[in-house]
Amino acid sequence: MNKLKPSPANSCPLSPINFLERAAIIYGDCTSIVYNNTTYTWSQTYNRCRRVSSSIASLGIKKGCVVSVFAPNIPSMYELQFAIPMAGYVINNINTRLDARTVTVLLCHSESQLVFVDSQFSSVLLEAISMFPGNMRPPTIVLINDEEDHFDSHMEIITYKLMVENGNPEFNCVQPTNEWDPMTLNYTSGTTSSPKGVVHSYRSIFIITFDSLINWSVPKQAVYLWTLPMFHSNGWSYTWGMAAVGGTNVCLRKIDARVVYEAISRHNVTHMCGAPVILNMLANYPAANPVKNPVHFLTGGAPPPAVVVLRTESLGFVVSHGYGLTEVAGVVVSCAWKMKWNAFPAGERARLKARQGVRTLGLTEADVVDPTSGVSVKRDGLTMGEIVLRGGCLMMGYLKNPDATSKCMRENGWLYTGDVGVMHPDGYLEIKDRSKDIIITGGENVSSVEVESVLYSNPVVNEAAVVARPDEYWGETPCAFLSLKEGVRPKPKEGEMIEFCRAKLPHYMVPKTVVFVAELPKTATGKVQKVALREIAYKMGSMASASRM
Repeated sequence: MNKLKPSPANSCPLSPINFLERAAIIYGDCTSIVYNNTTYTWSQTYNRCRRVSSSIASLGIKKGCVVSVFAPNIPSMYELQFAIPMAGYVINNINTRLDARTVTVLLCHSESQLVFVDSQFSSVLLEAISMFPGNMRPPTIVLINDEEDHFDSHMEIITYKLMVENGNPEFNCVQPTNEWDPMTLNYTSGTTSSPKGVVHSYRSIFIITFDSLINWSVPKQAVYLWTLPMFHSNGWSYTWGMAAVGGTNVCLRKIDARVVYEAISRHNVTHMCGAPVILNMLANYPAANPVKNPVHFLTGGAPPPAVVVLRTESLGFVVSHGYGLTEVAGVVVSCAWKMKWNAFPAGERARLKARQGVRTLGLTEADVVDPTSGVSVKRDGLTMGEIVLRGGCLMMGYLKNPDATSKCMRENGWLYTGDVGVMHPDGYLEIKDRSKDIIITGGENVSSVEVESVLYSNPVVNEAAVVARPDEYWGETPCAFLSLKEGVRPKPKEGEMIEFCRAKLPHYMVPKTVVFVAELPKTATGKVQKVALREIAYKMGSMASASRM
């Protein structure tokens, strides 16, 4: 049998863009996209994507170049996740909360040839282009929503509407010649002096899309509400996944609790994703009523505090917790639920759900290792190490950054995530912190996540974030930033919150400083910007004169 070899019939490149044509055949008359009063079917979406693809191809851009999108979760944003690769280009979604200077850096670094921009962000894009170096040709602009008055008259402007109207509905999709061809480019958060552009192949995106659907048990014709930005790892692959199952994409330009609850009720939403901050927003909405039918909510990023999981599930949401990062294009570790756990008390169920869990089917291995020796840590739920991954959904590497790529994807065959975790005796993994967020006080490691979980259990706390504050005696100590729930009167004192923690935590883990804020600073994907909080804590200075507990 070893004489048998691959043939053209069985070695076609894997590609998720083919899901769209299949959806048009099977679910052609079914709703694909809903946005305000606009509704499309899968046949219409396929037709529109082919038209846009043909219009992009007619511009004469060399195949394999980068085409960027700067837009919120609107129908055109969804369509472009297919239309750009269908024309043979690499899609680059730009975070809509970035400033003009950062957008300039990313467009220059990626050498983007074309930018689709929603009119809401056109002024930011124009400012970004005005800062282009003289030796670089700015990308061509395609304006979404046709509000051309936002642009200088001397600039060449194309509109998305005209691309759809003038495009060829019979355009033949450009298939990848190799499944290792690059398909997506997404930039991670961090300094713009050395941007980290994560490149994924058609192969890795195909694998993670299938994996995400199976892992979350997404049924055919699910109704998916877009509370997760599509620019965040292409919506954790559910942009293509919804086409695979013929689901309905309910698009939202802006996220707030009232709009989300209205959309759930109006469209009978079955699934949605988002950072824990979205869970918190839904749980603390004063006018919230339990949803009529169960809504499956997949959350990732920082572990959701058990108390937030309990609040949200009491409103009818079925919360699943997963772990992933841009470098793996979606969720690759999830808290696979065991039926026997349903008999556990609510608090214990919530605690178990806050764990990240086990690798998904599409990932080959996940482990927690000593970052220096590479040896697996004890499976005791206490010994911390770095989370490492390997599998077919991993990125190809960082664009134009071989040093960062080799540092992350090491010769021993693992991707080092920079996340600190533990492995429990039952084989379930749990994140404890980002390595940069671990607080070392008096030689003891403090997980900011554990301290935050305790703070969230206080009934007056809306949001909590804990960072290190310099201390001449201890080196550094925990500093808590808190926002309070609406209507809390009187405002608690710093000492009250410290005493609350002291009753529930070892003394070295108790925050020595508590700062009350109106709202915690966040990234566009809902993650708390701990970098900004650390700067504030650093400026507050040392606590040498504070109580040495």
